[in-house]
Amino acid sequence: MKVNKVKIIQIHGNGGGSGKDNWHPYVHRELKKLKLKVLTPDFPDPVLAREKYWLPFLREELKADKNTILIGHSSGAIAAMRFTEKNQLLGSILVASYYTDLGDKEEKASGYFDRPWQWDKIRKNQKWIVQFASIDDPYFPIKEPLFIHQKLNSEYHQYLDKGHFGADKKKKKFPEIVAVIKNKLDL
Repeated sequence: MKVNKVKIIQIHGNGGGSGKDNWHPYVHRELKKLKLKVLTPDFPDPVLAREKYWLPFLREELKADKNTILIGHSSGAIAAMRFTEKNQLLGSILVASYYTDLGDKEEKASGYFDRPWQWDKIRKNQKWIVQFASIDDPYFPIKEPLFIHQKLNSEYHQYLDKGHFGADKKKKKFPEIVAVIKNKLDL
């Protein structure tokens, strides 16, 4: 694949998140240095991150397609997985992912957990999937990303001390994501 056809879209998490939060600006800058097209938008409905707004935004506004890599953090990872149930991608990076609402009313309101996951379609609609998870994530137990890893046969990176890869640990850099993209695109 020609690198000039690749588009990378970063998807922030919910709770009022933004593409300007945490490590997103760092990843954006580093990937731009590689001459890649990188979009780091603020998604609509940032507090609840509802599926009915986020998936059409990915498809219609950002034009995610078979030449796109999605980098999703937290609920952004959930959006990336649900998007690939019906759409082809080049690949995805799932950071602090989960697959249940864990009884949280705001997570339930997002609409992502109202039906069974189509794991086979998620796996088959992209060339590769990489996950980053941490045992000390204060929001989601490690069994959540581990289950996703088992279902998707993803490349899996687990840490002891990265928390939720965000505000809880003030993570401002994420060179591992840049390294994964360099490797997958053979840069």
